[in-house]
Amino acid sequence: MAEIDPASMASQLANLYVASAQKQLTTQSQNAQNTSTALTKLQSALSAFETALGGLASRSTGVLQRSATLSGGGTAITAASATAKAAPGSHQLFVEQVATVHQVAFEDLPAVPVALGGPLVVQLGDGTNFSVDLAMADQNSDGTISHAEIARAINLAEDNGGKVVASTVTSGSQTHLVLSAGSSGATGAFTLDASGLPDGALKTALSGGRTLAAAQDAVVWLGAQGTGIRLQQASNTFTAIEGVTLTLAQPMASGSAPATLTVANDNSATTEKLQSFVTAYNALEKALDELTAYGKDGAGSAAFASDAGVRNLRSRLANALRLEVDGVRLTDFGIKTSRDGSISLDSAKLDKALAANPDKLDALFGNTGLTTASGVLGALQSVSDSWTDSSQGQIKRRQDSVQITQKRITQRQDRLELQYENAYQRYLAQFTQLQNLQAQMSETSNLFSSLSTTTT
Repeated sequence: MAEIDPASMASQLANLYVASAQKQLTTQSQNAQNTSTALTKLQSALSAFETALGGLASRSTGVLQRSATLSGGGTAITAASATAKAAPGSHQLFVEQVATVHQVAFEDLPAVPVALGGPLVVQLGDGTNFSVDLAMADQNSDGTISHAEIARAINLAEDNGGKVVASTVTSGSQTHLVLSAGSSGATGAFTLDASGLPDGALKTALSGGRTLAAAQDAVVWLGAQGTGIRLQQASNTFTAIEGVTLTLAQPMASGSAPATLTVANDNSATTEKLQSFVTAYNALEKALDELTAYGKDGAGSAAFASDAGVRNLRSRLANALRLEVDGVRLTDFGIKTSRDGSISLDSAKLDKALAANPDKLDALFGNTGLTTASGVLGALQSVSDSWTDSSQGQIKRRQDSVQITQKRITQRQDRLELQYENAYQRYLAQFTQLQNLQAQMSETSNLFSSLSTTTT
C-alpha cells in the first residue's frame, strides 16, 4: 500500500478547488493589463500626431510656403525669408542704415570711498529711468568702489532688467567701464545723470564718457533712396514688410542700386510640408491598425479589436479629412484616402491647385489653437483632444476604469488565496488523519504477521 503524502495531496486538491476561479481571475488580470498597455500606446501615438499638427499649424509659417530671394545690393542684406502672408512679387530695397546698440566707455574712473551721497540715475531713450545705489556696491568691503563693483551695481539695479549692461574692459594697465544698451535702436539710447553724486573725479568721469556706438534705428527704403517709402525699425531683423523677414548687415553706399527682393510660391517646400502631414497621419493609422487587429493563424486579437470607441475615433478622424472650407477639400490639393484608411499626396494635382487657389490652402488646414482652432488641423486636434485630454479625455477615463478593475482583481485574488489556504488546511488535516490511520493499520498487520510466525 502506497504511503500517503498529506501535504502533496492537500496541495493538489486545494489547487483543483480554486482552479476555475483562478483561471478566470488570471484572464481578467491579463485583459486589464493588455488594455492598459494599449491605452498607453494609443496615448503616445495621438500625442505624436498632435505634435506634428502643431508644427504644421505654426502661425509664423503656415502650410503654404513662399520663397524670398535677393539679387544685387552686395552684402547689405544677408538673409531673407517669407511666409504665406507675403504677397508674391518683386521689391526694390535700399538699406540706408542699420540698427546699432548704444555703447559708451568711461575711462580713468577713480577708486572712491563708499559714502557717495545720492544715487546714480540712468536715463533711457524711452523716457524711463532707474537708479543705481553706489553706496551699497562695495562687495569686498575695502572701503572703496572699483570699476567692477560699479558695473555690478548697475547690472543688479532693481529696475534695470537688462536695459543697460555694464562690463569692464582692460587695455594694458587701464580699466574701462563700458555700458551697452540691452536692445538696438534709438529707443535703446541712455545717458547717466551723476548730479546726485558728490563733486569729484568720479562725478566728472561719469558725467562724460566716450561714445563707442551711437543708438540708431535701421532705415530701409522700399524703392530708391529718398524717393521710395521710408521704413524704420529698431532691429536689424527687419519685418516692416508684411510676411517678409530681412537680416540687415551693413548700409549701402549712397547712390548705389537697390537690391531686388523676389517673393514667390515655393511649391517644393509646400509639398514637403504636406508630405509631413501625410506621414504623421499614416503613422497614427498604422498604430490604430496594430491596436485593432484581429488574430490570425492562431494569434490573439489586439486589445481594441472589437472596441466601439476606438472604431468611432477612426471614423471621426476620417470625417475630419473630408472637411470643406471655402469650397475646397484636401482632395482638391492632392491628398486622397485609400481603402485601408491611409492617405497619400498627388504632387501634380497639388501644383495645379496651388497655381489656381494658393491662398485657400492655409484656410483649409487652419490651426490648432485652443480658442481659435479651425480647418482640418483644428478638427483633427479636437478629435485627438477628446482622447488625450489629461482631465476628461477618453484615455484618462479608461485608464481610471482599468485601475479600478485591477484593484478589484487584486482584492478577489487575496480572497481566493485565503480560500486556497483554508481548503489546503482542511485537506491537510484529513489526509494527516488518513496517514495516521494507515500507520496504525500497518502496525496491526505487522503484529498479526509476528504472531503467525511465532505460532508456527
